[in-house]
Amino acid sequence: MDASSSRHARDESHMFSSSDDNAMLKYILATHAPDDTYFDVKPFLEIIENIVHTANQDNQAEPGSTIERRFISNDVNEILEVMAITINKVCCEISSKCIGGGDAHTTTMGILNMLSNYTWDAKAVIALSAFALNYAEFLLVAQLYISNALAQSVIHLKQLPDMQESGDALKLQFQAITNLIKSMLDLIAHCIVEFKILPKQYISPETPELVIATTHIPAAVYWIIRSIVACASILINLIGKGQEHIVKTTDGWELSSLAHKISNFQDHLKNQLVLCYQHIEEKRQNEAYQTIVRIMDTPHRDNVTPLKHLIYSKDDQLPLYQGFTNNRVSIEALKKKIVLLLISDLDLSIEEYCSIDYYVSGMTMQTENKYEVVWLPVVPDDTETPFDEVHQRQFKESRSMMPWYSVCDPLLLQPAVIKYIKEDWHFNHKPILVVMDPQGRIVNTNALHMIWIWGIQAFPFTSQKEEALWKEETWRMGLLVGDVDRRISDWIADGKYICLYGGVDIEWIRKFTLIAKDVARAAEIPLEMMYVGKSNRRERLQRIIDIIERDNLSDNLYYPEQIWYFWVRLEKMLYSKSKHTKSSDVDPILQEINTMLTYDGNDEGWAVICRGSNDWMHRANGETVLTGLTNYKDWKDNAQEKGFLPALNDYLMSISSPHHCNRLILPGTTGPNRVACVECGRLMERFVMYRCCVD
Repeated sequence: MDASSSRHARDESHMFSSSDDNAMLKYILATHAPDDTYFDVKPFLEIIENIVHTANQDNQAEPGSTIERRFISNDVNEILEVMAITINKVCCEISSKCIGGGDAHTTTMGILNMLSNYTWDAKAVIALSAFALNYAEFLLVAQLYISNALAQSVIHLKQLPDMQESGDALKLQFQAITNLIKSMLDLIAHCIVEFKILPKQYISPETPELVIATTHIPAAVYWIIRSIVACASILINLIGKGQEHIVKTTDGWELSSLAHKISNFQDHLKNQLVLCYQHIEEKRQNEAYQTIVRIMDTPHRDNVTPLKHLIYSKDDQLPLYQGFTNNRVSIEALKKKIVLLLISDLDLSIEEYCSIDYYVSGMTMQTENKYEVVWLPVVPDDTETPFDEVHQRQFKESRSMMPWYSVCDPLLLQPAVIKYIKEDWHFNHKPILVVMDPQGRIVNTNALHMIWIWGIQAFPFTSQKEEALWKEETWRMGLLVGDVDRRISDWIADGKYICLYGGVDIEWIRKFTLIAKDVARAAEIPLEMMYVGKSNRRERLQRIIDIIERDNLSDNLYYPEQIWYFWVRLEKMLYSKSKHTKSSDVDPILQEINTMLTYDGNDEGWAVICRGSNDWMHRANGETVLTGLTNYKDWKDNAQEKGFLPALNDYLMSISSPHHCNRLILPGTTGPNRVACVECGRLMERFVMYRCCVD
């Protein structure tokens, strides 16, 4: 190389080592002219990996130890024969340029030009294969030097240093070369090649995640070849050194710098690869989701096909667990039955389970076994909370309590199915009961509400049946309490006056119950009172219940679970009624349900009074109803003329203050989209509250 050429090479090398990466990339891309020749790089990667693995084992093996060898199969001989000449040409190019003291950048660009017609992954693999020849030959001679005369002759002719007698610095340098080769191999095999084999049906070259990666791959290949040239230079420069070899400090710095470069490319491309896989997985899951949507919307002769798409049967195993027999069964066990899909997370509370079991199991005989229940537990689907042994134990404990069917493994519900359950059936942690008819049609996306409200009357649990039941309903005591307590049902049957009240102010409770009893005696009416508490504050409620029982203030729901059931049932009324009420309608039942739930959102007292089951119920907040009863003498005559409840209602209306807006707090985020204030009638703003049951 003449002085001018040498100076030009140095200037060009300086430019590429600067921060002007765009200029560098243009030079690299100018060498690239692929001709679409297919080249399977995997066999070559296996050979290189085998060389590195074997060399590393040999270096670490104790004398006399047996080392496991890995062999390459004969199936790849044909492609090896085709590429052998190209690999040897590159090998000779590297050797000749390194022996002549050529510039590393110029040598790298020369190799890129030699391999211009190959893809980027093939360029890197061919160059690394070429270096692997020199690397393997050198290590083979060094390892056989003691026991093999031919190896000794090669050592003498080339005047190579004896690895057994060389200093630590040389050994460390060889370890650095080995580590750099491993990093290059990892970058090629687990990054660059992986991008090439991404499934094209799920990711296109225009996908942003892939575009970013492909813009960095040419530079990554350049630095791989540049690293190969550096490693080759160190090996070749040992020729003629014998035992007087010199280890340059600059060699160590260069290898360290190149290793850092390769590591940066590796980190960046692996991150992009993760993003590409996420994109592919989203595409796959969306495709699977669309398949489920199509299957669920398509008419079928029976329910087997849609159920099989919901519950994945792995390796044709029996996917269902039958609780009352402890046996595994196939989907066909549900054929031509009404199937109630109970969907919940693993945190199904004991109260929720007992309530569902009470209604569902109690209806089995009355419906002549025309339906079956299947529990589909939705488990955590993110990496932060994986389905681990704790969740598995929790699942099995919950399943052991259930007499109905369940999936044998929650993971049989594929991610696309979970997406369908959440997006199309609006599952959001709160349990739902989806109804599938014998032909596989979804006739109700949540029948849990209507079952809690009407029980067996709700059969066959369709949305049409739910709407029909609401059309027949009025706001009455039987609807409000259901079967929460047998005593209330008896009072209704006996035509007694019934007062339900709540709140957590014990002083108000004392005053209210005492004045209510006094007024009932004065009005000569048979009044029964029942404390129904509040939907939370369990510990405080138990203390209040104890005081009510001790001082004989009134009857009360015996257990906090009954109080919980009373209020949850009201929530389910709200959701159910809202589904069948147009937003523009003024629905009196919905207004009363809202009012009751508004009372529960405050700690103040309240009361609802009626007679029997069919009379419209009269209600008021604690202050108003207490004032009304205290002033009984002011409306006593009207009560004798019109009746007790009409007179009480008239008086309460007359003393009610101008509307005072209240708050309505509902658990979860699945409530109605539009709720009007029960006082002023304006639409209420919607918020999400996260609250634990803290007293």
